[in-house]
Amino acid sequence: MYIALNRIILAAGALLALSGCANNVNLKEISSGSSLHPEVLLSSPYNIQALVPAGTRYRTLRVYIEGDGHAWATRTQPSTDPTPHTSLMAQFAAEDPAPAAYLARPCQFVITGACKPALWTSERFGRASVDAMNSALNNLKSRYRTESFELVGYSGGAAIALILAGERDDVGQVQTIAGNVDPVTWTKLKNITPLLGSLSPLEYSARLAGIPQRHLIGQNDEVVPAEVVRAYSLQVQAKCLSTVVVPSASHDRGYADAWRAVRDLPFNCDMSGSPQSSQAE
Repeated sequence: MYIALNRIILAAGALLALSGCANNVNLKEISSGSSLHPEVLLSSPYNIQALVPAGTRYRTLRVYIEGDGHAWATRTQPSTDPTPHTSLMAQFAAEDPAPAAYLARPCQFVITGACKPALWTSERFGRASVDAMNSALNNLKSRYRTESFELVGYSGGAAIALILAGERDDVGQVQTIAGNVDPVTWTKLKNITPLLGSLSPLEYSARLAGIPQRHLIGQNDEVVPAEVVRAYSLQVQAKCLSTVVVPSASHDRGYADAWRAVRDLPFNCDMSGSPQSSQAE
């Protein structure tokens, strides 16, 4: 048991403790000058920190979902606060000219007595986390009278985005960046213990097969290798699924230009179900 736990701690530390910065993300600073402002959404079973737009109605809303954050204090010790130290998703949401919002993950920015390390480690894609994110989307849907969501997930947030798309009937498309879209394959590639208590996007393969999706992969991403997206794509066999390899991008750097170039592009739908691949310039 000790050996198995140590293996998952070491690999998860590589995925989740990427930043050595001592300061958490400043959402007020990131959103300054944009159409977004920080707000805590009342959600169940955990409230969710968000960046939300000032308008009153958005028929379609692009929602950026945070990664796993600062889940590990060291390679052997879970963090007591999973709030991220850097955030591609908050930055991209603030820069997006389309109607957009940002959702952190449960217990990021908002720590309560109910927050336990399992929520951002072995159960990071678990029922409680997904329920909280579903509740946050329902909050946005009611407030802005939104008819359709476009979900964008980074790293572990990609798995959450796909699970939400698999459970809801109001998600029109999904895009991911350095996404851990297949946690089962990821744990096998990293030779670590499965994430007990977590759901997998592949449990929703039948529904996801009909949802347009685009996955950006960092050419130099050693944290979530390209094999993870390839395995997911082959199993889901979506009609509108494409992958974009971003040259020189690592797990948490090098995506800004590529994202601006592809975020609004139409999806390449291949009725044969064969995944489409390209490379960002």
